[in-house]
Amino acid sequence: MGRPVRITGIECHVLLDPDFDTTAASSAQDDFIVEIHTDAGVSGVGETDLNPWIARACIQAPGTHNMGLGLTEMLIGADPFDIEGVWQRLYVGSAMNGRRGAVINAIGAIDIALHDLRGKALGQPCHALMGGAVREEVTPYASLQPEVTSFADYRDSLVEWARRAKSLGFRAVKSEVTLAGPFAHNNLRESWDRSTEIVAAVRSAIGPDTALLVDVQYAFPDADTALGVLREWQEFDLTFVETPLWADDLDGYARLATEQGIPIAAGEWLTTRFEFASLIDHGRIAFAQPDIGRVGGLTEAIRVAQLAQSHGRRVVPHLWKTGISIAAAIQFAAVTPVCDFIEFLPAGLSESALRKSLTGADPAMVDGRIRVPSSPGLGVEINRDAMREFERAALLKTPGH
Repeated sequence: MGRPVRITGIECHVLLDPDFDTTAASSAQDDFIVEIHTDAGVSGVGETDLNPWIARACIQAPGTHNMGLGLTEMLIGADPFDIEGVWQRLYVGSAMNGRRGAVINAIGAIDIALHDLRGKALGQPCHALMGGAVREEVTPYASLQPEVTSFADYRDSLVEWARRAKSLGFRAVKSEVTLAGPFAHNNLRESWDRSTEIVAAVRSAIGPDTALLVDVQYAFPDADTALGVLREWQEFDLTFVETPLWADDLDGYARLATEQGIPIAAGEWLTTRFEFASLIDHGRIAFAQPDIGRVGGLTEAIRVAQLAQSHGRRVVPHLWKTGISIAAAIQFAAVTPVCDFIEFLPAGLSESALRKSLTGADPAMVDGRIRVPSSPGLGVEINRDAMREFERAALLKTPGH
Protein backbone atom coordinates (compact mmCIF):
# COMPACT_ATOMS: atom_id res chain seq x y z
CA MET A 1 0.00 0.00 0.00
CA GLY A 2 1.67 3.14 -1.22
CA ARG A 3 0.01 5.68 1.08
CA PRO A 4 -0.75 5.66 4.80
CA VAL A 5 -3.85 3.68 5.71
CA ARG A 6 -6.34 5.31 8.08
CA ILE A 7 -9.36 4.12 10.05
CA THR A 8 -12.56 5.54 8.59
CA GLY A 9 -15.28 3.88 10.66
CA ILE A 10 -16.27 1.33 13.28
CA GLU A 11 -19.47 -0.72 13.21
CA CYS A 12 -20.94 -2.14 16.41
CA HIS A 13 -23.15 -5.24 16.26
CA VAL A 14 -25.35 -6.18 19.24
CA LEU A 15 -26.45 -9.82 18.94
CA LEU A 16 -28.85 -11.97 20.93
CA ASP A 17 -29.93 -15.60 20.77
CA PRO A 18 -33.75 -15.40 20.45
CA ASP A 19 -34.06 -18.31 22.90
CA PHE A 20 -31.95 -16.73 25.64
CA ASP A 21 -32.61 -17.79 29.23
CA THR A 22 -31.87 -15.25 31.96
CA THR A 23 -31.44 -18.02 34.56
CA ALA A 24 -28.64 -19.71 32.59
CA ALA A 25 -25.04 -19.12 33.67
CA SER A 26 -23.84 -18.66 30.09
CA SER A 27 -22.74 -15.51 28.27
CA ALA A 28 -22.81 -17.45 24.98
CA GLN A 29 -26.42 -16.27 24.58
CA ASP A 30 -25.46 -12.77 23.44
CA ASP A 31 -22.52 -11.23 21.66
CA PHE A 32 -20.82 -7.99 20.71
CA ILE A 33 -18.88 -7.68 17.48
CA VAL A 34 -17.01 -4.73 16.03
CA GLU A 35 -15.88 -4.20 12.47
CA ILE A 36 -13.20 -1.59 11.79
CA HIS A 37 -13.01 -0.13 8.28
CA THR A 38 -10.22 1.74 6.50
CA ASP A 39 -9.79 4.00 3.50
CA ALA A 40 -7.89 1.15 1.82
CA GLY A 41 -11.02 -1.00 1.72
CA VAL A 42 -9.68 -3.50 4.27
CA SER A 43 -11.69 -4.31 7.41
CA GLY A 44 -11.15 -6.34 10.56
CA VAL A 45 -13.51 -8.06 12.99
CA GLY A 46 -13.32 -8.41 16.77
CA GLU A 47 -15.45 -9.71 19.63
CA THR A 48 -15.71 -9.35 23.38
CA ASP A 49 -17.55 -11.13 26.19
CA LEU A 50 -19.53 -8.28 27.73
CA ASN A 51 -23.18 -7.22 27.78
CA PRO A 52 -23.37 -6.02 24.17
CA TRP A 53 -25.49 -2.94 24.90
CA ILE A 54 -22.89 -1.79 27.44
CA ALA A 55 -20.05 -2.50 25.01
CA ARG A 56 -21.73 -0.46 22.28
CA ALA A 57 -22.21 2.48 24.64
CA CYS A 58 -18.55 2.32 25.69
CA ILE A 59 -17.47 2.64 22.06
CA GLN A 60 -20.04 5.12 20.77
CA ALA A 61 -20.26 7.51 23.74
CA PRO A 62 -18.73 10.90 22.88
CA GLY A 63 -16.07 12.46 25.04
CA THR A 64 -16.50 15.75 26.88
CA HIS A 65 -13.01 16.38 28.26
CA ASN A 66 -9.46 15.16 27.74
CA MET A 67 -9.59 12.56 30.55
CA GLY A 68 -12.69 10.86 29.13
CA LEU A 69 -12.42 10.87 25.38
CA GLY A 70 -14.72 8.78 23.19
CA LEU A 71 -13.25 5.56 21.79
CA THR A 72 -14.72 6.12 18.31
CA GLU A 73 -13.44 9.68 18.25
CA MET A 74 -9.93 8.50 19.08
CA LEU A 75 -10.06 5.74 16.46
CA ILE A 76 -11.16 7.73 13.41
CA GLY A 77 -8.11 8.76 11.40
CA ALA A 78 -5.71 6.55 13.34
CA ASP A 79 -3.13 4.26 11.75
CA PRO A 80 -4.61 0.74 12.06
CA PHE A 81 -1.16 -0.86 11.81
CA ASP A 82 0.07 0.96 14.96
CA ILE A 83 -1.84 -1.46 17.18
CA GLU A 84 0.12 -0.95 20.41
CA GLY A 85 0.03 2.82 19.89
CA VAL A 86 -3.73 2.76 19.37
CA TRP A 87 -4.20 0.59 22.47
CA GLN A 88 -2.24 3.06 24.60
CA ARG A 89 -4.10 6.02 23.15
CA LEU A 90 -7.49 4.45 23.93
CA TYR A 91 -6.39 3.35 27.41
CA VAL A 92 -5.04 6.74 28.45
CA GLY A 93 -7.67 8.81 26.67
CA SER A 94 -10.58 6.97 28.32
CA ALA A 95 -8.92 6.62 31.73
CA MET A 96 -11.50 8.47 33.80
CA ASN A 97 -14.29 6.29 32.42
CA GLY A 98 -12.28 3.13 31.94
CA ARG A 99 -8.83 1.99 33.12
CA ARG A 100 -10.48 -1.28 34.21
CA GLY A 101 -13.82 -2.97 33.56
CA ALA A 102 -16.25 -2.52 30.67
CA VAL A 103 -14.31 0.09 28.71
CA ILE A 104 -11.27 -2.20 28.63
CA ASN A 105 -13.54 -5.06 27.53
CA ALA A 106 -14.70 -2.88 24.64
CA ILE A 107 -11.14 -1.89 23.77
CA GLY A 108 -10.44 -5.63 23.61
CA ALA A 109 -12.89 -6.09 20.74
CA ILE A 110 -11.31 -3.15 18.92
CA ASP A 111 -7.82 -4.53 19.44
CA ILE A 112 -8.75 -7.99 18.10
CA ALA A 113 -10.28 -6.33 15.04
CA LEU A 114 -7.11 -4.32 14.44
CA HIS A 115 -4.98 -7.47 14.55
CA ASP A 116 -7.35 -9.11 12.07
CA LEU A 117 -7.31 -6.04 9.83
CA ARG A 118 -3.50 -5.77 9.82
CA GLY A 119 -3.12 -9.44 8.96
CA LYS A 120 -5.59 -9.20 6.09
CA ALA A 121 -3.98 -6.02 4.74
CA LEU A 122 -0.50 -7.55 4.79
CA GLY A 123 -1.55 -11.04 3.73
CA GLN A 124 -0.20 -12.61 6.92
CA PRO A 125 -1.79 -14.59 9.78
CA CYS A 126 -1.96 -12.63 13.00
CA HIS A 127 0.61 -14.86 14.70
CA ALA A 128 3.24 -14.02 12.08
CA LEU A 129 2.86 -10.33 12.98
CA MET A 130 2.81 -10.93 16.75
CA GLY A 131 6.33 -12.30 17.00
CA GLY A 132 5.94 -15.57 15.14
CA ALA A 133 4.49 -18.95 16.05
CA VAL A 134 6.35 -21.11 18.57
CA ARG A 135 4.21 -24.17 17.78
CA GLU A 136 2.46 -25.64 14.77
CA GLU A 137 -0.50 -27.08 16.68
CA VAL A 138 -2.71 -25.99 19.57
CA THR A 139 -4.35 -28.38 22.05
CA PRO A 140 -8.00 -27.55 22.83
CA TYR A 141 -10.01 -28.77 25.78
CA ALA A 142 -13.75 -29.33 25.43
CA SER A 143 -15.59 -26.94 27.72
CA LEU A 144 -18.84 -28.57 28.81
CA GLN A 145 -21.83 -26.85 30.39
CA PRO A 146 -25.27 -28.37 29.84
CA GLU A 147 -28.33 -26.18 30.44
CA VAL A 148 -30.68 -28.47 32.36
CA THR A 149 -32.74 -28.05 35.51
CA SER A 150 -32.25 -31.14 37.67
CA PHE A 151 -29.23 -32.62 39.37
CA ALA A 152 -29.59 -36.02 37.71
CA ASP A 153 -29.91 -34.49 34.25
CA TYR A 154 -26.94 -32.23 34.92
CA ARG A 155 -24.71 -35.09 36.08
CA ASP A 156 -25.79 -37.40 33.28
CA SER A 157 -25.41 -34.69 30.62
CA LEU A 158 -21.90 -33.82 31.75
CA VAL A 159 -20.92 -37.49 31.71
CA GLU A 160 -22.42 -38.04 28.25
CA TRP A 161 -20.87 -34.87 26.82
CA ALA A 162 -17.48 -35.83 28.28
CA ARG A 163 -17.73 -39.22 26.59
CA ARG A 164 -18.72 -37.56 23.31
CA ALA A 165 -15.84 -35.10 23.57
CA LYS A 166 -13.40 -37.96 24.07
CA SER A 167 -14.90 -39.81 21.09
CA LEU A 168 -14.36 -36.66 19.00
CA GLY A 169 -10.67 -36.85 19.82
CA PHE A 170 -10.31 -34.35 22.67
CA ARG A 171 -7.35 -35.01 24.93
CA ALA A 172 -8.81 -32.82 27.70
CA VAL A 173 -12.26 -31.86 28.96
CA LYS A 174 -13.46 -29.25 31.41
CA SER A 175 -16.64 -29.81 33.38
CA GLU A 176 -18.56 -26.81 34.69
CA VAL A 177 -19.58 -28.12 38.11
CA THR A 178 -21.49 -25.25 39.69
CA LEU A 179 -24.24 -26.42 42.00
CA ALA A 180 -23.78 -23.68 44.59
CA GLY A 181 -22.71 -20.06 44.85
CA PRO A 182 -23.90 -16.96 43.00
CA PHE A 183 -23.86 -18.58 39.54
CA ALA A 184 -25.39 -21.97 40.27
CA HIS A 185 -26.70 -23.42 37.00
CA ASN A 186 -30.42 -22.89 36.46
CA ASN A 187 -30.94 -22.32 40.18
CA LEU A 188 -29.60 -25.77 41.11
CA ARG A 189 -28.59 -25.80 44.77
CA GLU A 190 -26.85 -28.95 45.94
CA SER A 191 -24.34 -29.92 48.61
CA TRP A 192 -20.65 -30.22 47.83
CA ASP A 193 -20.93 -33.98 48.28
CA ARG A 194 -23.06 -34.01 45.14
CA SER A 195 -20.50 -31.92 43.26
CA THR A 196 -17.90 -34.50 44.20
CA GLU A 197 -20.25 -37.13 42.81
CA ILE A 198 -20.22 -35.35 39.44
CA VAL A 199 -16.43 -34.98 39.33
CA ALA A 200 -16.04 -38.65 40.17
CA ALA A 201 -18.55 -39.68 37.49
CA VAL A 202 -16.84 -37.63 34.77
CA ARG A 203 -13.39 -38.95 35.71
CA SER A 204 -14.73 -42.50 35.59
CA ALA A 205 -16.32 -41.87 32.18
CA ILE A 206 -13.20 -40.51 30.47
CA GLY A 207 -10.61 -42.68 32.18
CA PRO A 208 -7.19 -41.74 33.54
CA ASP A 209 -5.53 -40.74 30.27
CA THR A 210 -7.76 -37.75 29.41
CA ALA A 211 -6.95 -34.51 31.23
CA LEU A 212 -9.80 -33.33 33.46
CA LEU A 213 -10.31 -29.69 34.42
CA VAL A 214 -13.12 -28.42 36.66
CA ASP A 215 -14.70 -24.95 36.77
CA VAL A 216 -16.79 -24.16 39.86
CA GLN A 217 -17.52 -20.52 38.90
CA TYR A 218 -16.83 -18.76 42.21
CA ALA A 219 -18.96 -21.23 44.12
CA PHE A 220 -17.02 -21.48 47.39
CA PRO A 221 -17.89 -18.85 50.00
CA ASP A 222 -14.41 -18.84 51.53
CA ALA A 223 -11.02 -20.53 51.47
CA ASP A 224 -11.81 -22.88 54.36
CA THR A 225 -14.81 -24.35 52.53
CA ALA A 226 -12.83 -24.64 49.31
CA LEU A 227 -9.94 -26.38 51.03
CA GLY A 228 -12.23 -28.95 52.57
CA VAL A 229 -13.63 -29.90 49.17
CA LEU A 230 -10.49 -29.63 47.06
CA ARG A 231 -8.59 -31.95 49.36
CA GLU A 232 -11.25 -34.58 48.59
CA TRP A 233 -10.83 -33.92 44.85
CA GLN A 234 -7.10 -34.63 44.82
CA GLU A 235 -7.77 -38.28 44.03
CA PHE A 236 -9.26 -37.30 40.64
CA ASP A 237 -5.94 -36.03 39.18
CA LEU A 238 -7.30 -32.66 38.05
CA THR A 239 -5.22 -30.42 35.79
CA PHE A 240 -6.70 -27.42 37.59
CA VAL A 241 -9.77 -26.07 39.40
CA GLU A 242 -10.98 -22.81 37.93
CA THR A 243 -12.25 -19.75 39.84
CA PRO A 244 -12.97 -21.42 43.18
CA LEU A 245 -13.19 -18.06 45.02
CA TRP A 246 -14.44 -14.56 44.29
CA ALA A 247 -12.05 -12.73 41.98
CA ASP A 248 -10.97 -10.21 44.63
CA ASP A 249 -10.13 -12.73 47.36
CA LEU A 250 -6.38 -12.71 46.78
CA ASP A 251 -5.59 -13.90 50.32
CA GLY A 252 -7.93 -16.85 49.80
CA TYR A 253 -6.31 -17.74 46.47
CA ALA A 254 -2.89 -17.67 48.11
CA ARG A 255 -4.12 -20.14 50.73
CA LEU A 256 -5.51 -22.51 48.10
CA ALA A 257 -2.21 -22.37 46.23
CA THR A 258 -0.20 -23.37 49.29
CA GLU A 259 -2.51 -25.52 51.45
CA GLN A 260 -3.66 -28.17 48.96
CA GLY A 261 -2.27 -29.86 45.87
CA ILE A 262 -4.58 -29.11 42.91
CA PRO A 263 -3.35 -26.26 40.68
CA ILE A 264 -5.63 -23.21 40.71
CA ALA A 265 -6.68 -21.22 37.64
CA ALA A 266 -8.34 -17.79 37.58
CA GLY A 267 -8.55 -14.47 35.79
CA GLU A 268 -11.43 -14.64 33.30
CA TRP A 269 -12.95 -11.38 34.54
CA LEU A 270 -9.73 -9.43 34.93
CA THR A 271 -8.73 -6.49 32.75
CA THR A 272 -5.15 -5.49 31.91
CA ARG A 273 -1.81 -6.93 32.97
CA PHE A 274 -1.97 -4.79 36.11
CA GLU A 275 -4.82 -6.80 37.63
CA PHE A 276 -3.11 -10.03 36.65
CA ALA A 277 0.07 -8.89 38.40
CA SER A 278 -1.84 -8.90 41.70
CA LEU A 279 -3.45 -12.27 41.03
CA ILE A 280 -0.10 -13.84 40.13
CA ASP A 281 2.05 -12.18 42.81
CA HIS A 282 -0.41 -12.15 45.70
CA GLY A 283 -2.93 -14.81 44.72
CA ARG A 284 -0.19 -17.20 43.53
CA ILE A 285 -2.37 -18.91 40.93
CA ALA A 286 -0.78 -21.63 38.77
CA PHE A 287 -2.74 -20.83 35.58
CA ALA A 288 -3.55 -17.30 34.42
CA GLN A 289 -6.75 -17.17 32.37
CA PRO A 290 -7.08 -13.94 30.41
CA ASP A 291 -10.22 -13.73 28.33
CA ILE A 292 -8.74 -12.18 25.20
CA GLY A 293 -11.56 -9.73 24.60
CA ARG A 294 -12.17 -8.78 28.21
CA VAL A 295 -8.52 -8.36 29.19
CA GLY A 296 -7.99 -5.74 26.48
CA GLY A 297 -7.43 -7.74 23.30
CA LEU A 298 -4.59 -9.74 21.86
CA THR A 299 -2.13 -6.94 22.64
CA GLU A 300 -2.84 -7.08 26.37
CA ALA A 301 -3.30 -10.87 26.53
CA ILE A 302 0.24 -11.29 25.20
CA ARG A 303 1.52 -8.96 27.91
CA VAL A 304 -0.28 -11.07 30.52
CA ALA A 305 1.32 -14.21 29.08
CA GLN A 306 4.76 -12.60 29.25
CA LEU A 307 4.11 -11.66 32.88
CA ALA A 308 2.99 -15.19 33.72
CA GLN A 309 6.01 -16.72 32.01
CA SER A 310 8.39 -14.45 33.90
CA HIS A 311 6.89 -15.81 37.14
CA GLY A 312 7.03 -19.46 36.08
CA ARG A 313 3.24 -19.77 35.59
CA ARG A 314 1.16 -21.20 32.76
CA VAL A 315 -1.57 -19.54 30.68
CA VAL A 316 -4.88 -20.94 29.42
CA PRO A 317 -7.10 -18.30 27.79
CA HIS A 318 -10.75 -18.22 28.78
CA LEU A 319 -13.35 -17.99 26.02
CA TRP A 320 -17.07 -18.60 25.85
CA LYS A 321 -18.18 -16.89 22.67
CA THR A 322 -18.09 -17.72 18.97
CA GLY A 323 -15.59 -18.77 16.33
CA ILE A 324 -14.12 -15.26 16.38
CA SER A 325 -12.82 -15.72 19.93
CA ILE A 326 -11.70 -19.26 19.12
CA ALA A 327 -9.68 -17.92 16.20
CA ALA A 328 -8.13 -15.22 18.41
CA ALA A 329 -7.24 -17.83 21.04
CA ILE A 330 -5.52 -20.01 18.45
CA GLN A 331 -3.44 -17.05 17.27
CA PHE A 332 -2.59 -16.22 20.91
CA ALA A 333 -1.61 -19.80 21.77
CA ALA A 334 0.54 -20.01 18.64
CA VAL A 335 2.89 -17.30 19.95
CA THR A 336 2.73 -18.17 23.68
CA PRO A 337 5.25 -20.77 24.91
CA VAL A 338 3.48 -21.28 28.26
CA CYS A 339 0.00 -21.89 26.81
CA ASP A 340 -0.87 -25.56 27.30
CA PHE A 341 -4.52 -25.50 26.15
CA ILE A 342 -7.19 -23.26 24.72
CA GLU A 343 -10.79 -23.44 25.85
CA PHE A 344 -13.02 -24.76 23.08
CA LEU A 345 -16.78 -25.18 23.19
CA PRO A 346 -17.50 -27.42 20.19
CA ALA A 347 -20.55 -26.30 18.23
CA GLY A 348 -21.99 -29.80 18.51
CA LEU A 349 -21.84 -29.68 22.31
CA SER A 350 -23.16 -26.12 22.66
CA GLU A 351 -26.66 -24.97 23.55
CA SER A 352 -26.04 -21.57 21.93
CA ALA A 353 -27.41 -20.79 18.47
CA LEU A 354 -24.86 -17.98 18.26
CA ARG A 355 -21.99 -20.40 18.83
CA LYS A 356 -23.41 -22.83 16.29
CA SER A 357 -24.03 -20.51 13.35
CA LEU A 358 -22.33 -17.09 13.58
CA THR A 359 -19.14 -18.26 11.92
CA GLY A 360 -18.25 -21.14 9.62
CA ALA A 361 -17.22 -24.66 10.55
CA ASP A 362 -15.10 -25.21 13.64
CA PRO A 363 -11.35 -25.53 13.14
CA ALA A 364 -10.45 -29.08 12.17
CA MET A 365 -9.08 -31.16 15.03
CA VAL A 366 -6.72 -34.03 14.22
CA ASP A 367 -5.50 -36.36 16.97
CA GLY A 368 -6.75 -33.92 19.59
CA ARG A 369 -4.96 -30.88 18.16
CA ILE A 370 -5.79 -27.91 15.92
CA ARG A 371 -3.26 -26.83 13.34
CA VAL A 372 -2.23 -23.17 13.52
CA PRO A 373 -3.74 -21.51 10.41
CA SER A 374 -1.77 -19.74 7.72
CA SER A 375 -4.63 -17.67 6.26
CA PRO A 376 -4.47 -13.86 6.63
CA GLY A 377 -5.69 -12.21 9.82
CA LEU A 378 -7.65 -14.27 12.32
CA GLY A 379 -8.70 -16.68 9.60
CA VAL A 380 -12.43 -16.55 10.37
CA GLU A 381 -15.46 -15.28 8.47
CA ILE A 382 -18.89 -14.13 9.73
CA ASN A 383 -22.12 -15.67 8.49
CA ARG A 384 -23.87 -12.41 7.57
CA ASP A 385 -27.34 -13.91 7.34
CA ALA A 386 -27.02 -15.37 10.85
CA MET A 387 -25.66 -12.08 12.20
CA ARG A 388 -28.65 -10.16 10.85
CA GLU A 389 -31.00 -12.66 12.51
CA PHE A 390 -29.31 -12.20 15.89
CA GLU A 391 -29.26 -8.42 15.47
CA ARG A 392 -33.03 -8.46 14.91
CA ALA A 393 -33.51 -10.46 18.11
CA ALA A 394 -31.38 -7.94 20.01
CA LEU A 395 -33.36 -5.03 18.57
CA LEU A 396 -36.57 -6.50 19.97
CA LYS A 397 -34.92 -6.62 23.41
CA THR A 398 -33.59 -3.06 23.16
CA PRO A 399 -35.62 -0.51 25.22
CA GLY A 400 -37.68 1.79 23.00
CA HIS A 401 -38.14 -0.74 20.18
